[in-house]
Amino acid sequence: MLKLETKENAKNTPTLETKRLILRKFTRSDVDAVYQIFSDEEVNTFLPWFPVKSREEARLFFELRYAQKYEQAQAYAYAVCFKADNIPIGYVNVETDESHDLGYGLRKEFWQQGIAAEAAEAVMMQVKRDGFPYVTATHDIRNPRSGGVMRKIGMKYQYSYEEQWQPKDVLVLFRMYQCNFDGREDRVYKRYWNDSRIHFIEPAIMIDSM
Repeated sequence: MLKLETKENAKNTPTLETKRLILRKFTRSDVDAVYQIFSDEEVNTFLPWFPVKSREEARLFFELRYAQKYEQAQAYAYAVCFKADNIPIGYVNVETDESHDLGYGLRKEFWQQGIAAEAAEAVMMQVKRDGFPYVTATHDIRNPRSGGVMRKIGMKYQYSYEEQWQPKDVLVLFRMYQCNFDGREDRVYKRYWNDSRIHFIEPAIMIDSM
């Protein structure tokens, strides 16, 4: 069971700690780290944004993606850092709109070490404590490792759907996962299903075999 410590030094985005990690706000001093995370084309293959091309673009990305979000009353947009150096190596976030969408990403040298799952589980515990009834998450069908993270942290596959993903403007087949915190296992967030002309439920054997 994940042991989670919360530090109330960031009112709308409380700092979280796990065994290996500190999850905190990104700051303007993290521009170099933001550039490292979001400039790698392989890392950004399955992200909606285009890779940043310079540190100036990284600075603008921080301002638009993070600084504005931190002005909200509640924000779950975290830099993932090792305790040893407190330098961001990735991110994890949960949206505060009705999707409660969970997203995460890491620099590729830190893949397959359980870091994404450890960070995502910590943020899930925080939003559960703060009263969110559920979280959702989606992954490109070509990126099954992301689905593995979702299953590892207790999320369940619900359905698949097509979306013209923006701003890259590419057609993507997504799988949608959900975790309900209030015992209502019958609740399924259906906006993606309803908005997509192509949607279906894949056989469980296909999902479980990945």
